[in-house]
Amino acid sequence: MTQENLGTVIAVRGSVIDVRFPQRLPAVFTLLRAGDDRGMAIEVMVQLDAQHVRGIALTPVQGLSRGAMVLDTGGPLQAPVGRAVLGRMFDVFGQPADQGAPLQDVQWRSVHRAPPLLSQRTSQSTVFATGIKIIDVLTPLERGGKTGLFGGAGVGKTVLLTEMIHNMVGQHQGVSIFCGIGERCREGEELYRDMQQAGVLPNMVMLYGQMNEPPGSRFRIGHAALTMAEYFRDDEHRDVLLLIDNIFRFVQAGAEVSGLMGQMPARLGYQPTLGTELAELEERIADTESGAITSIQAVYVPADDFTDPAAVHTFSHLSASIVLSRKRASEGLYPAVDPLQSNSRLANPGVVGERHYRLAQEIRRTLAQYEGLKDIIAMLGLEQLSPEDRRVVNRARRLEHFLTQPFFTTGQFSGMPGKLVSLEDALDGCERILHDEFRDYPESALYMIGSIDEARRPEQAA
Repeated sequence: MTQENLGTVIAVRGSVIDVRFPQRLPAVFTLLRAGDDRGMAIEVMVQLDAQHVRGIALTPVQGLSRGAMVLDTGGPLQAPVGRAVLGRMFDVFGQPADQGAPLQDVQWRSVHRAPPLLSQRTSQSTVFATGIKIIDVLTPLERGGKTGLFGGAGVGKTVLLTEMIHNMVGQHQGVSIFCGIGERCREGEELYRDMQQAGVLPNMVMLYGQMNEPPGSRFRIGHAALTMAEYFRDDEHRDVLLLIDNIFRFVQAGAEVSGLMGQMPARLGYQPTLGTELAELEERIADTESGAITSIQAVYVPADDFTDPAAVHTFSHLSASIVLSRKRASEGLYPAVDPLQSNSRLANPGVVGERHYRLAQEIRRTLAQYEGLKDIIAMLGLEQLSPEDRRVVNRARRLEHFLTQPFFTTGQFSGMPGKLVSLEDALDGCERILHDEFRDYPESALYMIGSIDEARRPEQAA
């Protein structure tokens, strides 16, 4: 049995701890344990010299003082993997946070893992159906791809994520992993209860690095979630839906860690290693021969500024971007997806087919023309438009209303039962609106319905 490698705390500066190891210097990313019950966790970030390391605390450090003994665990932070993790909620250390029974029959794997090699990835692009009209028609998601859900505070990112969890578990029979980075504890508890009531918890894993936890903990929770996702993809050969809420707080935690470690900040105060740290996380999300990890990531956009470095760096990794609009949310057009700013790499005829591509382009063109006419309508009124422009406005307004949809996860608040709409039904509805089949119907007849045939109900057509 090897002798324990013990060190001594020589400095405590907030979450930054300097430790002296006279015997053997721990490697970078090694987990150290301190405190009376070894309950404090520190991750080595820098080797300062032959005997000193600097680490970042993953737990609160109240009570830690100079001279305290520190144990080198000999390995990195690990996450539990195995079927036993399904239906459970975890913290960054892989400890159950749901007051359930202790874990059994699990393996423990390092959270620091290399992404799959290029030779192991598949190059074929396939569409991942969500059952949400505006997303499937205008911004089709890629199986094994990364989708960003962009929006400021309060425009519906978390609601859209929870609806996708509901639809995916029902449709794809895969595993959903929800990773909350910098979440409020209320949101975690609510989501756990909602998923339990919806009956999808047995195929789900939830991990939380809460808002009140140290930045080191929030920075590593994403890596722990990916380690679990990789197990289901590589060992169980199952498709995984990984939902991250939200990736901006991962960047934010990295900026805090970087600042605490004394690195010189880059533009707007972000860490100089922003691009590298984000890539280390994002590149592990991939479609391989054994299965796919499909990721949907909520991205908080600071002050709705899409030129912010956090938003710009995240954009570069994505195959689809769903942009949520505060203006559409204020008009009651939910989901509040902006059809002109949202885009997808898969929206080309080679992947989605000629008809789908042509319809999506026609919808965008109609909505863009309507956007350009809004100022004239506001100043002069609808009557001053040419007959052709009036037809464009008529179609655009009906398309906007048809692309709204009641969600299963908001049924208890709205009183409207949720609707899951197939891609074929969504395309059929849009095509018929563009052909002016519904020009004599009131716009309200198309609001919050599923397939287009629901607008033909006598009480709505009146």
